[in-house]
Amino acid sequence: MEKQEQDGLLDGEFKYKKNIDGTINKRVVICTHCSKEFQFHRSNSTLKYHLNAKHAFVGAAASPGLRQTTLSERRPLGKSSLDKLTDNIAKWIAKDCRPLSIVEDKGFADVLKVASQDASYKPPARSTITIRIHELYETEKKKKEEALVHTECVALTGDHWTSLSNDNYLGVTAHLITEAWGLTSFALTIMKTEERHFAEACAEQFQTVARRWTIEEKVTTVGTDSARNMIAAARIMPFNHMPCTAHILQRCITVSLADSGFVTALSKCRKIVGHFKHSPANTAELNAEQVSLGRKQEPLAQDVPTRWNSTLEMVKRLISNQTAVTATLDKQKHKLVLLTPPEWDKLQRLETLLEPCR
Repeated sequence: MEKQEQDGLLDGEFKYKKNIDGTINKRVVICTHCSKEFQFHRSNSTLKYHLNAKHAFVGAAASPGLRQTTLSERRPLGKSSLDKLTDNIAKWIAKDCRPLSIVEDKGFADVLKVASQDASYKPPARSTITIRIHELYETEKKKKEEALVHTECVALTGDHWTSLSNDNYLGVTAHLITEAWGLTSFALTIMKTEERHFAEACAEQFQTVARRWTIEEKVTTVGTDSARNMIAAARIMPFNHMPCTAHILQRCITVSLADSGFVTALSKCRKIVGHFKHSPANTAELNAEQVSLGRKQEPLAQDVPTRWNSTLEMVKRLISNQTAVTATLDKQKHKLVLLTPPEWDKLQRLETLLEPCR
């Protein structure tokens, strides 16, 4: 009896409540996991129900000799539930670009056990997830093929891009109007390209995508940027070419800025930003100055010719941190030519001009 008072009930999952004078109250027990109190009258049924309902792992791991089967206990997941969970794991990994190895993580398994309330649940193997992803792809592909069959005209848009690992890809998207007059768009391919982006190669890539989806006779236009190779490729393809309006606008801004009264001011901006970008010590001093002025710490932005709105972002960051940047540079030894008050005013006007083009 003394041992039971020390160890508590159900292998120590519940403890007897102590009175103020230090004596044991054998009519009240306390859950060691959530500190909830229960009236105790020799029966463990209520306590087991609480373990299984609120603390699934504990309930599943409790000693068989101390448990009895009740309708309230959570049984292992059935086949349909397991298949549905596996499909959703595969969708999550595919859509959010998670590594397949995540299913082998112990923490991931623990999360799924809690979510499913099945302490015996084991995540699917990597090979299973790979198979499911391919099955899901084929299912989605059939839906897209059916949509393409039932439409009369398809417009394509495409763009080449380079990954962080320096691999080149072509992404092609289809745009169409459904039978219910709804505008819909979906990706047809993300094609890895090995050859150089000459006009002939670009044209062949677009035509290959159209052939694979059997929509050669339905493609009305192909939208691309206004790069020279794309303009030349459009002359080769049997489709009408529609240059991207946003690219044209961005190009107009880039060309206009290259031949304007903002050239000197922007050149100084780039050198000031580079001064901080290329030196962690300089960046740390700028961050300290931002804090002392009661502003949030934010890095300066460098403009890149091929990155949209980057010039506007560089100007906005410098203007919002003008005081911090000026104060930091005043304390440092450098060879920078600083912006004059009239040039700061010019940047204010430039921000006003570029903001509507964002």
